[in-house]
Amino acid sequence: MASGVTVTDDVITVFNEMKVRKLQANEDEKKKRKKAVLFCLSEDKKHIILEEGQEILTGDVGVTVQDPYLHFVKMLPADDCRYALYDATYETKETKKEDLVFIFWAPDGAPLKSKMIYASSKDAIKKKFTGIKHEWQVNGLEDIKDRRTLADKLGGSSVVTLEGSPI
Repeated sequence: MASGVTVTDDVITVFNEMKVRKLQANEDEKKKRKKAVLFCLSEDKKHIILEEGQEILTGDVGVTVQDPYLHFVKMLPADDCRYALYDATYETKETKKEDLVFIFWAPDGAPLKSKMIYASSKDAIKKKFTGIKHEWQVNGLEDIKDRRTLADKLGGSSVVTLEGSPI
């Protein structure tokens, strides 16, 4: 079901910047890379936009953000829906990996109208996020607060750490 909602160019730019990891990036560029970002609907409900001030930069980790995953979880509103991209760093038994995870946050406390428009607009944003391997619909803090749940989504039982915290 399509809602007619469009994705702004800013959202696509942020996705592309998060998706492409520049091997030649200098320290300054690496610090400006987004670790997590939230997207919301515009006031008129016609566009998916960046949610102002709702992002974690890689350079913030260890400075103003001690645990990026917990900080990200706290950014999610308790009473409304959001889309999010989270750049997860994790280890399997074989190797260390980084993957972008597309998250559709639809908490039980969100208004029904909001849940409906976000659900019907999800395809619009997913189509712009080409190459996303992991998608996760989350309906409450119980589903997301334990990083093991995300670890399971990313690699099942072989995942041993996520962001350096043992699971």
